Amino acid sequence: MKFDFSEIDINNIDFENMGSWPKALKIIAVSLAAVVVIVASYFLLVDSKITALNEAQAQEQTLRMTYQAKYGAAANLELYVQQMNDMEELFATLLKRLPASHETPGLVDDITFVGTASGLMFLGINWMPEISKEFYTELPITIEVVGNYHEFGQFVSRVAELPRIVTLHDFKITQLNDGRLNLNVVAKTYRYKQQSEMVEATP
Repeated sequence: MKFDFSEIDINNIDFENMGSWPKALKIIAVSLAAVVVIVASYFLLVDSKITALNEAQAQEQTLRMTYQAKYGAAANLELYVQQMNDMEELFATLLKRLPASHETPGLVDDITFVGTASGLMFLGINWMPEISKEFYTELPITIEVVGNYHEFGQFVSRVAELPRIVTLHDFKITQLNDGRLNLNVVAKTYRYKQQSEMVEATP
């Protein structure tokens, strides 16, 4: 279909009587009107629906991920319960390795024994003030001994093998005039706070 655009003379167009317009101009006007209606419909009706659809799809994805996470947790509930029981047993075992108040003097004897058994000579071993933490109390002990590196190594190894938890900190080694080595170290053991102690410590 061909249109004769030569019939269109903008000066002779009667905008109040569209029926008198040339056929080509009518088609152009209708096409423009259709485009305007389509664009307006898109922004007024379709665009908001597309935005809502995108939001719904994003929400669906979030819900799917949440569902999968909860499903995985539910499916592994028995495993989690078993892990919790294992952790409680391990915690109870570790608590048993912490000295009770009446056992702390004997711990000094144990450290002294493993030190002398390793060939070290003790110059001093003394309790320091307790350090209160949230769930436990630190019980530091200052130790000063004389020996050599091999004997120090044996001492550290034997302290680690004690039935009660003892950790060594703040190593300081200096050489004496006779060639021997002087070792200063802080040994720490720990006492778990009873519920009553934690309540009393709460301000």
